[in-house]
Amino acid sequence: MDAQALWITGPGRMALQRETLAPPGPEEVLIRTCHSGVSRGTESLVARGAVPDSEHRRMRCPHQAGDFPFPVKYGYALVGIVEAGPADLLNRPVFALHPHQDRVVLPIAAVRPLPDGLPLRRAVLAANMETALNVVWDSSLGPGDRVLVVGAGVVGLLVAALAASMPGTEVTITDLRAERAEIATALGLDFVGPSELPQDVDVAVNASGSAAGLQRAIDAAGREAVVVEASWHGSAQAGLALGGAFHARRLTIRSSQVGALPPLRVPRWDHRRRLAMALTLLSRFPSLDRLIGSEIPFAEAPSRLPPLLEPGADALCPVLTYP
Repeated sequence: MDAQALWITGPGRMALQRETLAPPGPEEVLIRTCHSGVSRGTESLVARGAVPDSEHRRMRCPHQAGDFPFPVKYGYALVGIVEAGPADLLNRPVFALHPHQDRVVLPIAAVRPLPDGLPLRRAVLAANMETALNVVWDSSLGPGDRVLVVGAGVVGLLVAALAASMPGTEVTITDLRAERAEIATALGLDFVGPSELPQDVDVAVNASGSAAGLQRAIDAAGREAVVVEASWHGSAQAGLALGGAFHARRLTIRSSQVGALPPLRVPRWDHRRRLAMALTLLSRFPSLDRLIGSEIPFAEAPSRLPPLLEPGADALCPVLTYP
């Protein structure tokens, strides 16, 4: 059985490559892909070859093929229909952490059925929702907190939406792109420009992917506040101004990375439970359909996707669609 997969073959270069799939075994399923989502933050770094040598092992995604920097088959937001497997999964829509590919054979344990009512297209946000959920956990934010999210990309908007769902929270989101205000408003969020940031917030989250965004989060944080760095800068360096009142305010800067659960959750949660919760949350927020960006036929991905992964490209979550 043949399949086609999207490979990154060089900086900004992609190609579809054919591979042969073995028939699924008794503990496996065959999935026909319907959509796969593109996580611009991470996949743009991968497409540019900006994964540092020290992070090659940690940055491997499930079922990745090839090695960094190139050629590499990368991605982790695949939604499809089970075409072969156990009766309870047959013909059911599922999510899997797998690179962009039109058919895949996976262990049953590697797929997660979608909750009833969750549209397949919205389900491609599951990996981003996992990241956002982890950020909220890492921030320790709670009801009534004043929260600032810097960066109105997919992860930033998801973090803000989760925070705003808590009773009494005051959530503000900011971005250099003023046009993101429309999407933020559609999600029920308060959007401000970088010159209008609130001060003395309880929690500040940087999801902008930039050092300047992290500095804005630090500057807005109140005494003893938590600043969460949700961005990954790849091989870039982040210069920060940590003089002035930084120490006097006793700020905590905490990194959040989806590969590890917060320590207080580990005794009860695992990655599978967190993914199930991410899918459940997506089913409860129909407005998140606004985060889905350009739809690209899979056959056109090698030519149309690279420009959307360039720095400064104004795209949220591009989605590859499959015949």
